[in-house]
Amino acid sequence: MSESQQTITIGSRGSALALWQANHVKALLEEAIPDLSCTIEIIHTKGDKIQDVALSKFGDKGLFTKELERALLDKRVDLCVHSMKDMPTELPEGLAILGVPQRASVNDALVYATKGSTIADLPQGARVATGSLRRVAQLKRLRPDFEVCEMRGNVDSRVKRVESGEFDAAILACAGLTRLGLESHMASVIPTTTMLPATGQGALAIEARTDDPLARKLCSVITDPAAMREVTAERIVLRELEGGCQVPMGIYAHEEAAGDAEPRFSLDAFVSSLDGSTYIHTYQEGEPEDFRAIGHAAAQDLIDQGARAILNQIREENGF
Repeated sequence: MSESQQTITIGSRGSALALWQANHVKALLEEAIPDLSCTIEIIHTKGDKIQDVALSKFGDKGLFTKELERALLDKRVDLCVHSMKDMPTELPEGLAILGVPQRASVNDALVYATKGSTIADLPQGARVATGSLRRVAQLKRLRPDFEVCEMRGNVDSRVKRVESGEFDAAILACAGLTRLGLESHMASVIPTTTMLPATGQGALAIEARTDDPLARKLCSVITDPAAMREVTAERIVLRELEGGCQVPMGIYAHEEAAGDAEPRFSLDAFVSSLDGSTYIHTYQEGEPEDFRAIGHAAAQDLIDQGARAILNQIREENGF
């Protein structure tokens, strides 16, 4: 080891997917900075320890992050890697999301026995599993005949429960399936025009102390600017609606350049009642440098259509 070599510690949850994500960031950093050595420390969160309760019953916006953030503040670790969609919009003082690598697929996938099948192809009354109120609301709107079932656990165990016949099908994120080498279990990828993703889906969040110049430098080296703009706009909508992981809303910002055309930045978002009967939607578009304004405009449009009343009613009904 050279005298100039530095070592940093990355905090991660202990699931196979979380460790894939932490190791992915580790590899990106060590490739970008040859004199850097990274170690990974596993930290168990409340969400990992309680697996027999529906996520929607917690009402805890830091369910998968609080223990990791405590390790950051205690300087036990230098960086933490999270799934962006697990991140609360309000972070502890002194911490921030400083890095967002290139984003993976934002889409959801249908896990089902017959390849090529779509949601429309599933049999009448199919038992379809998910742990997400966002997916529940959209499924009930698309197919009111479905029996939508609660399912928690790691990605691999969810796939096995479908294979065993406990459920007819499940909806899981493409990114998680692909990262774990389970893409062969996807019957089909669900277009975002059919099912909007969660805020930050497919993106990783690298959280660090704001007063740590080395962490800030490391994060900047592996951050994809377009991905950072996308998730920032999505999180603006989530924050202004006082949303969280466990409410039926989807938000998808996308930056795209087609050929010689100037890049465009679009944002789709919806808020729904749990049964899908009340559904409001917004679409905003502009230039990439206006990503923050686009996020604010989308939030305001949803508020004007009654989003807060819908979400407040859901919180009251669920006790959070």
